Amino acid sequence: MAGGGMAGWSMLRSMRNQDEVATHQLKRGTARRIVAFARPYRRDIVIFLLTVVIAAVIGVATPLLAGDIIDAISPPRRPDAGSTVVRLALIIAALAVADALFSLAQRWYSARIGEGIILDLRTRVYDHVQRMPLQFFTRTQTGALVSRLNNDVLGAQRAFTSTLSGVVSNVIQLVLTAGAMLILSWQITLLALVLLPIFIIPARRVGRRLAEITRESYNLDAKMNATMTERFGVAGALLVKLFGSPDVEAARFAGRAERVRDIGIQSAMYSRTFFVAMLLVASLAQALTYGLGGWLAVAGAVSAGTVVKLALLLTRLYGPLTALSNVRVDVMSALVSFDRVFEVLDLHPGIEEKPDAVPVPRGSGRVEFRDVRFRYPSAAEVSLASLEEVAALDRTVNEPVLKGVSFTVEPGQMVALVGPSGAGKSTLSMLISRIYDVTDGQVLVGGVDVRDATLASLRDEIGVVTQDSHLFHETIRENLRYAKPDATDDEIWAALAGAQVADLVRALPDGLDTMVGERGYRFSGGEKQRIAIARLLLKAPSIVILDEATAHLDSESEAAVQRALSVALTGRTALVIAHRLSTVRDADQILVLDEGRIVERGRHEELVAVGGLYAELYRTQFAVTDSPAPYAEPEQPQPVVSTVPLGTYVAQEPVPPAAAN
Repeated sequence: MAGGGMAGWSMLRSMRNQDEVATHQLKRGTARRIVAFARPYRRDIVIFLLTVVIAAVIGVATPLLAGDIIDAISPPRRPDAGSTVVRLALIIAALAVADALFSLAQRWYSARIGEGIILDLRTRVYDHVQRMPLQFFTRTQTGALVSRLNNDVLGAQRAFTSTLSGVVSNVIQLVLTAGAMLILSWQITLLALVLLPIFIIPARRVGRRLAEITRESYNLDAKMNATMTERFGVAGALLVKLFGSPDVEAARFAGRAERVRDIGIQSAMYSRTFFVAMLLVASLAQALTYGLGGWLAVAGAVSAGTVVKLALLLTRLYGPLTALSNVRVDVMSALVSFDRVFEVLDLHPGIEEKPDAVPVPRGSGRVEFRDVRFRYPSAAEVSLASLEEVAALDRTVNEPVLKGVSFTVEPGQMVALVGPSGAGKSTLSMLISRIYDVTDGQVLVGGVDVRDATLASLRDEIGVVTQDSHLFHETIRENLRYAKPDATDDEIWAALAGAQVADLVRALPDGLDTMVGERGYRFSGGEKQRIAIARLLLKAPSIVILDEATAHLDSESEAAVQRALSVALTGRTALVIAHRLSTVRDADQILVLDEGRIVERGRHEELVAVGGLYAELYRTQFAVTDSPAPYAEPEQPQPVVSTVPLGTYVAQEPVPPAAAN
């Protein structure tokens, strides 16, 4: 019953998925896209299917030869019975060897096709997701997105391995087996098939129950994974220790884990009941075959070899029949997996490089906004409901965030962007590096519209340091080489020295090979910021954008970072987005934004004298004195950026939500 066991597993898996498959609506053209996707593997698929067909034929031929041996040794024996038995035994042995070889070939081509499809799908999805707009990542659940790269890709792979081979093999084996049995004895064949509905009908009810508990198990597993991901991160673990109760967290997790255990026990019992029932029905059918066949053999209607042939063939009949009874679910499951992958690939990346894109002139450092208007894309434009776990995406068109913004930053200038939260400052800075494209108007870098520029040259010209600079869980060397992959150790040490952090790294036991930990948590805020500045120095951009780079630092760390910034900004264009106005008092130009418009522009003294929004913000932050101290803010010391000699400094706010800023 080996073949029946494999078919049973296939049927059981189908039953687990039948409800989910039934409720999924496939897009038109999915099958055509799958065929196109498989085209590079068409030669391997043909050879693979040939091995499947030959293996199915061998599987039917062996029982027939075994029956011939029984006939040869049964009385009355022919004179050449001995040689006939030896010849048939040798043929069976040769078929067994051939079956083993074809099985190896089948596995080789199955793995070659399956792993190739996994490689193609994963790399295409990963590359596509990287090109999605930033808002896509703020809306989607990371776990759901990773699932598309793992579970659905594996499900799509099964379409060309287990599903395709199973359907072809089962159809051929069923046709050959049923045909041979009907020719040998149609009476015994029909009697053997009478018991099949007794197995199939209850099995479907078991399948519905399996689908229910499997779906619940998947949901609980997803919740436990999300809990572990949140609680095992540095920030999550700290929050639990400070505000949560480890005992409560453990009890909550244990409750879900216990339910998963109970479901596992139920699932195991349902599965075992399924296979026991399948074996029982097959055994009963075989008993009927031996009973009726033996009675017919005694009566002289059939030979003893025919009875053996029918009994052996019967073991190869139930497996294909049960598997093919759920072939629609198998095929649909594979199609659904492909469809879910194609859903991600069909999302518009938002930022695309034109075929005739031109490079931004190296070292130009000039930034210009011409009547720029911008609104954030709606959820329906950048995301999928299935990745957000919502019934339907919001299609409301967001209000404009920027409304007719125009200004110019000359090379080497420092221009500051200030204004209340939500005014559009961070949005404006992200348009420069083309994180988003303008809705209307133009953003030019070095005289080139950023939409007409090559993405590589644009990224080379712009460097960003945020208030919470991200470091990957890699070594210091690898984090710095992210900005310049071919950087030498001498260049890395020079960048670290310029960022005022070389001595710290030299003092570490592993030096540049020190692992920074998740998000760089092995280092203090000031140390992490200086490593980020070293990364910027290694990149050597002509335009620097700083996102409140010293907002969360203590006075000592802030002073060290400011010294590093003085090196980083020398001779460079800088655009500063700042909430703390002490950091921008010496800017060449200050732009005051409010509700998406520039409402004031000028130097610090001019804007204070005007008595407008800037002056109001200034009075809110500082006591009105003749010479406000640079660290006058009581809760947070003020950074001293104004002493930087050349360069333009841009500090950004945190990334805004979908329709803010």
